[in-house]
Amino acid sequence: MNFLIPRLMPGNPVEILLAKFQGRLSPSAVKSLTILFGLNNHTSFWSQYIHYWGDIFTGNLGISVTYFPTSVTSVIAQSLPWTVALIGVATVISFVLGTLLGVIVAWRRGSWLDNLLPVTTFFTSVPYFWLGLIAILWLAADLHWFPLSGGYSTSTTIGFSAAFLGSAIYHAALPAITLVVSSIAGWLLGMRNMMVTTLAEDYVVMAEAKGLSRRRVMFAYAARNAVLPSVASFALSLGFVVSGAILVEEVFSYPGIGYVLFQAVNNEDFPLMQGVFLIITLAVLAANVLADIAYAVLDPRTREG
Repeated sequence: MNFLIPRLMPGNPVEILLAKFQGRLSPSAVKSLTILFGLNNHTSFWSQYIHYWGDIFTGNLGISVTYFPTSVTSVIAQSLPWTVALIGVATVISFVLGTLLGVIVAWRRGSWLDNLLPVTTFFTSVPYFWLGLIAILWLAADLHWFPLSGGYSTSTTIGFSAAFLGSAIYHAALPAITLVVSSIAGWLLGMRNMMVTTLAEDYVVMAEAKGLSRRRVMFAYAARNAVLPSVASFALSLGFVVSGAILVEEVFSYPGIGYVLFQAVNNEDFPLMQGVFLIITLAVLAANVLADIAYAVLDPRTREG
């Protein structure tokens, strides 16, 4: 599917590459590019597929059309850390805050904390790219609290210096806030509903009857069991982190993998699309393994037998 889906798109990436050179390439150069990208008409579809598998096992993901002549591996290596840092941190923050708020709201259900549900649900119902546009207009353009776009200041040099790291964090703050605000309600609502169900279980009632502290009952007995479904969802969310928040990265012109994938689709960049899809697939598989490990740690019953 990773090989086939990009090739179902109409058009030819070589034609797009020729447009960049404004047709100044010779016929022999065009033929060489066609062979380079595996689009030679004299090569069968099956031969291209076998060649694709051979490239995967040798670590050769091809040459990017969009960033020609840079290799796909180099493009992904340059953009992936930006996405992992932004989307990964935002996902972890929204999961932790949403889960903790869900535990507290369920424990004190019927109090004023229930008002958090409609407020957070409202922000979740708003498309996050539209929320990002509002944030740019208000917090960046009007109040000048955050930069309008980009991943770092062009006046700094990329590296592990304090100036660059501070600039990167400053530019990532607004997109991260947008992602957290738009996603926290899902974790809050799911954890709150599971907690309400768990609080009625016999082992929770027994723990309360023993006179254990409210905090211990809430976290060690109720929350520990209620969080299991959320852990599976969180692991899958981490798997999809590498795909990036395409619309958010496009709105903020953030140099992440989502922005790269968007450019690859626009330019019919088969090798780059295949490389990004492959990384996403491997990340989701790894996330499923981590979810199984987390289940075994949190629920001893899964280790029985």
